Amino acid sequence: MTGAEAKAEARRAAFARRKAAFATGQGAAADHLAAALAPHAGQVLAGYMPMRTEIDPLAAMAAHVGPVCVPVILGPGHPLGFRRWLPDTVMVPGDFGALIPETGDWLEPEVLIVPLVAFDARGYRLGYGGGFYDRTLERLRARLPILAIGFAFAAQECDAVPIEPTDQPLDLIVTEDGPRRPRR
Repeated sequence: MTGAEAKAEARRAAFARRKAAFATGQGAAADHLAAALAPHAGQVLAGYMPMRTEIDPLAAMAAHVGPVCVPVILGPGHPLGFRRWLPDTVMVPGDFGALIPETGDWLEPEVLIVPLVAFDARGYRLGYGGGFYDRTLERLRARLPILAIGFAFAAQECDAVPIEPTDQPLDLIVTEDGPRRPRR
């Protein structure tokens, strides 16, 4: 099985686990996320606009003391750009159906809440397959210290995410069960 085939198989299984977890609700996940973000007050935070069965970070984003932005896909093969977000920001559909700010300042995040399909105890994540977050984290980490927080349902954990040399690990994972540091 090729790396791409292994990732496709892992995605299929992870989407099913995420859908089942979503149906039961996210419990205290947003509270755990807000607590993990609290020490980073004043830093630029990148969140995301949840789609379909993704766990919802909006309450923690709104509670952050400091600038908040959300990702904007700038094109295939490119890192993400990030536009300022407030709870009352006018949002429009972007690429792949994600909502993005209609207008706003471009910001460079220091802390990122990263959506995912699956994760493992090592801190690796499986995304949707476009490589946007891996390219973005690589670019940002080359310039300054970055904190990448995976936000997911505990049911999204798998034994081992299939990885490639370009995959960027997470620094922390937050679920409805609380935060956990990756074991490397």
